[in-house]
Amino acid sequence: MMLEILNSRDPSTVVVSFAGKATKEDAERLDKHVQVQFKEDEKFNVLAFINDIDGTNFSGIINGFKVDIKRWNQFNKFAVITEMELAGNLASLANYLPGIRVKYFKPFEEEDAWSWILAEGEPE
Repeated sequence: MMLEILNSRDPSTVVVSFAGKATKEDAERLDKHVQVQFKEDEKFNVLAFINDIDGTNFSGIINGFKVDIKRWNQFNKFAVITEMELAGNLASLANYLPGIRVKYFKPFEEEDAWSWILAEGEPE
């Protein structure tokens, strides 16, 4: 399994673990989960644990988390937890995309990631 949907401590946050190469089936499964959990206009967060990505290819990461484009405006915060600095730094580039805030955390910073996800308001 390349993409695993994990239990979340927050009803408005989807927690996933990603390893290997992203597949179309992974993206479809994630989209179906989002469709069931959230209304068409309901904002949600993603907390993603990224492990051993084949080729450390950023497009592979994005494909793994690709959700139907109509949901793009539903994304709120996207916390990336990984030891792979390259993946974390590339994920931070998504902050330049409208409407989504992305932050990179090391594995030992999981609680910081949750604090950031659950914090109200806009980043500084």
